[in-house]
Amino acid sequence: MQKTTAKTVDAYLASQPADVQATLSKVRKAIRAAAPKAEEKISYHMPLYKYHIHLVGFCAFTNHCSFFPMSHAVMKMFAEELKDYDTSGATIRFPVGKPLPATLIKKIVAARIIENDEIAAKRAKKKSAKKAAVKKAARKKVAPKKKAASR
Repeated sequence: MQKTTAKTVDAYLASQPADVQATLSKVRKAIRAAAPKAEEKISYHMPLYKYHIHLVGFCAFTNHCSFFPMSHAVMKMFAEELKDYDTSGATIRFPVGKPLPATLIKKIVAARIIENDEIAAKRAKKKSAKKAAVKKAARKKVAPKKKAASR
């Protein structure tokens, strides 16, 4: 991966060779169709999509492109459909000119949205419980006892 100074995904794509632009534009289109509410940004020197937390990303490398579902669980979920791709961890590599099928990208993004919604719900519940505990502790707090007057 080449470090980019691009501030937007449009600028990132424009900085790539034409064949890479065409390949990654198809990936981008599929992601945006599957996650219209996701925030598109440059992070870690690549295009990333945020929905509560990081959702997915993609990047160009010298000899290939990569799609990052950012979830080992989702990678396991789609292991059969990904068997013809070079994968490791939460990364899927594919050749320039042969992007992942849009239907597969959309299914992976949909699974990540569900996963991120669950994470966000757990965090909100934990935060709410913590606030409630603080309020309860504040209500129970008794005014400090006054020292007895010395004679």
